[in-house]
Amino acid sequence: MIFTSDNASGAAPEIMEALADAEAGYAKSYGNDDVTARAQAKIREVFEAPEASVYFVATGTAANALALACVCPPWATIYCHRGSHIEEDECGAPEFFTGGAKLTLLDGDDAKMTEAGLRAAIEGAAPRGVQNVQKGALSLTQATEAGASYSLSEVQSLAGIARNAGVPVHMDGTRLANALARQNVSPADMTWRAGVNVLCLGATKNGALAAEAVILFDPERAWEFELRRKRGGHLFSKMRFISAQMDAYLTDGLWLRLAAHSNAMTDRLADGIAATPGVRVSNAIGANMLFPEITLAHHKRLVAAGAQYFPVSSYDPNGPDDQIVTIRLVTSFRTTEEDVDRFLGAL
Repeated sequence: MIFTSDNASGAAPEIMEALADAEAGYAKSYGNDDVTARAQAKIREVFEAPEASVYFVATGTAANALALACVCPPWATIYCHRGSHIEEDECGAPEFFTGGAKLTLLDGDDAKMTEAGLRAAIEGAAPRGVQNVQKGALSLTQATEAGASYSLSEVQSLAGIARNAGVPVHMDGTRLANALARQNVSPADMTWRAGVNVLCLGATKNGALAAEAVILFDPERAWEFELRRKRGGHLFSKMRFISAQMDAYLTDGLWLRLAAHSNAMTDRLADGIAATPGVRVSNAIGANMLFPEITLAHHKRLVAAGAQYFPVSSYDPNGPDDQIVTIRLVTSFRTTEEDVDRFLGAL
């Protein structure tokens, strides 16, 4: 009953097999190998973007920070939600890699920024010209850190506001597969056709060992990214081991099948929680993450039964058993129906 994170699960068998295949023999270094070329071609095919420049790194933080550095100068700002990963969980990496760009934090339910909030922030930028930070980039997290996802129309609208202001759009797609599987929207429609300029496509949370892709739909930024990746220490000499994971991830729709299973386990959890007196799910379900509100008595029973997850609200462990505790549950491609049913039984 491990619901701490989708990072807690291992790697999908298909991806481990691809790594074993890549290990055999010799290959050119620094991404000049056939495996990397095949994985890059597969991404262009899946996203219907033949001109896109595609690069691989091992972590989501590296992907986001390097990508944002290519679209936002140090004297500008990145518009993002207050609860975004680049704000809460990346130790200032976007600010560091951009050379000091500011993050402008916007609000909205379920960690989704609103059109009105973004428009107001952009329109209010740099009222005194050189004295103020300039308009830089828009960053959208898909799916959000609160378990929701932006609809296609929401992405289009927010990207449209940015485009009209001359602001490029970055998408943190660490859980993009979960959002796409939920909405049954094509990868191209949710990204570059909707106005996204650069996408960080995650695989690590959804079955890879360590693999993320940066997809520059504007190839004019490619050379700068290559230089930043090398200078930042993220150009792997044996790149084929990163690329092999992404190649397997996208083969025959594996990435969407893994995400769909993870989503289904979230739905099974949500249904069981909804049928349990005294508890409720507090978030909009747009991916593979739930934020149930349970009592301290429930929490004690779950922990005693061996369930692992993170409480995300303050509570007094010695207080009354009826006090409310908000917890975070994250499913993965490896979560089973048995895991879910054991958790619900303990609840």
